Amino acid sequence: MIPLDPAYLVGTGGAIGALCRAVVNAHIESETYPLGTLAVNVLGSFVLGLVTFASAGEEIVLLLGTGACGSFTTFSSFSFETVRLVEQGESAAAAANAAVNLVGSLAAIGVAWLAVGIVLG
Repeated sequence: MIPLDPAYLVGTGGAIGALCRAVVNAHIESETYPLGTLAVNVLGSFVLGLVTFASAGEEIVLLLGTGACGSFTTFSSFSFETVRLVEQGESAAAAANAAVNLVGSLAAIGVAWLAVGIVLG
């Protein structure tokens, strides 16, 4: 197999992740709570967990982990939306957003760990 340039792998994965994120955000909309960002963060954490715990090769990690998951998930939007909720006087929603993103993403990584353990034994 011909080794691919790491920048090509990350860039290709980044394009895939960005497109997938746009699709998720277009289909999961909420005017009161940033559900699209929550969904991409949790799902992206799960996929990154799968790639990591399955001990995928370096090229797969660059394509899916660094590229796709890196552009699919978003810390900046999560932070911005949390601050925006505070500015709108929705402190409880902001705290819930922070907690659910953190706990949901960590739980998704845990589920990925269990799934890889079951499949790979």
